[in-house]
Amino acid sequence: MTPQSEFLVLAPIRPEAVGPLRAVLAGMTAAPGQADPRNAIVPFGAFPTLHVARFVVLEDETRGDLEAFGQTPGDLPVHLAFLGDCDGPSEALLDDLAARADQGLRTIFGHCEGFGPQTDVAAWMRAHLVRPQAWYVNWVGRTVSQVREEAALHEALSAELRRAVSEGELTPQALHARLRSFVKASDLTLTPPEPTPPAWKARHAWSLVAGIVILLIAAPVLLVLSPILLAVLRLHETRDPEIQTPSDRRRQARIAAGEDHDVSNPFSAIGTIKPGAFRFALVMAVLWLINFGAEHIYTRGRLARVGTIHFARWVVIDGGQRVFFVSNYDGSLESYMDDFINKAAFGLNLAFSNGVGYPTTSFLLFQGAKREEHFKAFLRRRQQFTDVWYKAYPGLTAFDLARNSEIRQGLENPELTGAPLRAWLAKI
Repeated sequence: MTPQSEFLVLAPIRPEAVGPLRAVLAGMTAAPGQADPRNAIVPFGAFPTLHVARFVVLEDETRGDLEAFGQTPGDLPVHLAFLGDCDGPSEALLDDLAARADQGLRTIFGHCEGFGPQTDVAAWMRAHLVRPQAWYVNWVGRTVSQVREEAALHEALSAELRRAVSEGELTPQALHARLRSFVKASDLTLTPPEPTPPAWKARHAWSLVAGIVILLIAAPVLLVLSPILLAVLRLHETRDPEIQTPSDRRRQARIAAGEDHDVSNPFSAIGTIKPGAFRFALVMAVLWLINFGAEHIYTRGRLARVGTIHFARWVVIDGGQRVFFVSNYDGSLESYMDDFINKAAFGLNLAFSNGVGYPTTSFLLFQGAKREEHFKAFLRRRQQFTDVWYKAYPGLTAFDLARNSEIRQGLENPELTGAPLRAWLAKI
């Protein structure tokens, strides 16, 4: 198995360079926000390990909401975020990007603070890497090449199955045998998985053991302190001001113009953490818990009950003042929000309720996102226009990827019979 990894290069943009930078990024797209895989600046399609990537200019329009908490918002920079999810170590991909897209990256990063004509691109990106507090992968170990090979397999098997049926070959066993013979005689490629790197297995095992130990130690402590902690939480929940400023319609229309060009969409958002040490500690604890679940529990196609997310991450930035959230999901934004509200509203409350402007929760898990219109307005107002977004396998949803893997498994199983065999044929 080849595990995935991620990268986020985050750097402040020179104030006068925001507009020119957006113009450069727009030149990389074939449609609003949608990367041309062969664009001359950063040709994402030339990097075979890259699943998804994006450039986002982070312009936070909600900082003034801190005034409702009696605080004067401090000035924070407008950031450029360059991030992606890939197979194998992200350090190798960044070095490859720096070597093969040096001039294009210079054109982009030249708008950022501290980047000059003589700057080493690879070293500069490494110096500006920011690690997420929580990171989710839909299916750990499913590579870009596997996705593409299995999609081609499904297409070929589907055509051959139609031919077989039209020729009168109808029994499941005969169809299975014919399809297996067809693939053996074809030029289809089905690359066996690589061995899992020992270093990754060791880190993964250590993370699991350390996480369990932390939970075992923390559980009795939290149980003893729970009356105090719950009282403090309810005090914050009842006193924190609600902010229901609607999102600007023109801004939202511009964001929407970059969506629904594929079966999948990007989501980028930035928001301010509610003031105080209690809220910050709660954010860090919750994100640690989400990351533990994403790394060790939700590794096979679903985050809680939601199966439409390919990759997602939460990143605390600006010295703990703000959180940057990104995801790559199937369907429209409206269906994405509805899916979470209906299936995992408690998870939304956990992940986002410590943000300024979030609808009031009850004991952290309840209400909040269930106030649907307020929650959607909260997200839309913090959503950013994703200037450039790349996906290595357009037209394929997370469901398609899982189905194609199941088709491959069934093809490679010569003992498949009965109901499982009929279910396998139905997938094709």
